[in-house]
Amino acid sequence: MTAFPEISRIPFEGPQSRNPLAFRYYDENAMVEGKTMKDHLRFSVVYWHTFRGQGSDPFGAPTAVRPWDDGTDSLENARNRVRVAFEFIEKLGAPFYAFHDRDVAPEGQTLGESNANLDAVVEVLKEEQQRTGIRLLWGTANLFSHPRYMHGAATSCNADVFAYACAQTKKALEVTHELGGEGYVFWGGREGYQCLWNTDMRREQEHLARFLHMAVSHAKAIGFSKPFYIEPKPKEPTKHQYDSDAAACLNFLRQYDLLPYFKLNLETNHATLAGHTMQHELEVAGAAGALGSIDANTGDCLLGWDTDQFATDIYLTTACMHSILKYGGLTTGGVNFDAKVRRESFDPIDLFYAHVGSMDAFARGLLIAAAMRADGRLESLVSDRYASWNSGLGAEIENGQHSFDSLSSAMLAKGNPAPNASGRQERIENLINEYL
Repeated sequence: MTAFPEISRIPFEGPQSRNPLAFRYYDENAMVEGKTMKDHLRFSVVYWHTFRGQGSDPFGAPTAVRPWDDGTDSLENARNRVRVAFEFIEKLGAPFYAFHDRDVAPEGQTLGESNANLDAVVEVLKEEQQRTGIRLLWGTANLFSHPRYMHGAATSCNADVFAYACAQTKKALEVTHELGGEGYVFWGGREGYQCLWNTDMRREQEHLARFLHMAVSHAKAIGFSKPFYIEPKPKEPTKHQYDSDAAACLNFLRQYDLLPYFKLNLETNHATLAGHTMQHELEVAGAAGALGSIDANTGDCLLGWDTDQFATDIYLTTACMHSILKYGGLTTGGVNFDAKVRRESFDPIDLFYAHVGSMDAFARGLLIAAAMRADGRLESLVSDRYASWNSGLGAEIENGQHSFDSLSSAMLAKGNPAPNASGRQERIENLINEYL
């Protein structure tokens, strides 16, 4: 039985197509910088928003029409949902999916019951992966929804809750490994504080580091060698999260000797909440050699929360893909659609419209970014701005040949610095428009 009988596999029809259920730019076999689009973009569909999201918000009840879902937490409904999910992903042509443990299987009355529920659904996930060839991009544990995690999970003031979070993560990590996952993500939605007056921040951060070190140890014990990812977000649901942005995450990982084991999974809407652009976060992570994966979405600049909309802005997707190409491209990570259709877009077909449009936007961004890099004018303008560092005194400084004493002597002899190079910002902005 099919959940989408009116939908066939989404075809590539080219830029002139007017078919809303066809790709205009995403040709998975097209070669870009020596790799196929499919291998560059590594598109992934998320289980939570796409197959568990019901269109509710803090002010209103669910609106989504999902004929395949009976609304219960039964194992039978969970198994059926897996088959629907893989039908959707297969027809969309995405090579990957991602999930939280509680997305795919219902929570039980005990940890043992929850683990058994997950095992039962994993059997269906394995069957569908084998049938379709669709792979798991990454798995993770939901350590934020259940009331036990009201004070956090790894940073909870309750030691039993910390222990439960470790047990839940152990199982989620083992399941991810069993399913051949390409990575594992940690998102600390409640790892932070609401009130500093009742918070021992140093102790909480030390507990978080201990938790992550235990995860590293268990991964080695079970033979899981794929990357761990930290996903930055500054706030929401907590007032301040310890993984607030890329720089904060990198500092935390360095401080607690975790950087060799982790890369970053960056999300556009989280960057916005942190007061950054996605390009900023990508550059921070890339410069540190820690760019791992992205959650592909966008926010609304007129709304102050994590709206998780599908990204269709070509400026945004071009900037994303330019930075990703600059730092070597995505390998174990991917372009993961952590995005949801609007509450008013309630029909099942809207799930296809949303993903097709954003996949095309990222494909077009990839093509534009590759054209920019091949043309070389942007890189030339940047190189000209830093020309003083390429030889002479600048090159000597970068090579470690100077001290304050020697540089003071040099400038006393020279007098005033050489004239500055123009930033050419407007010229560069015009150039970006030319590419687009």
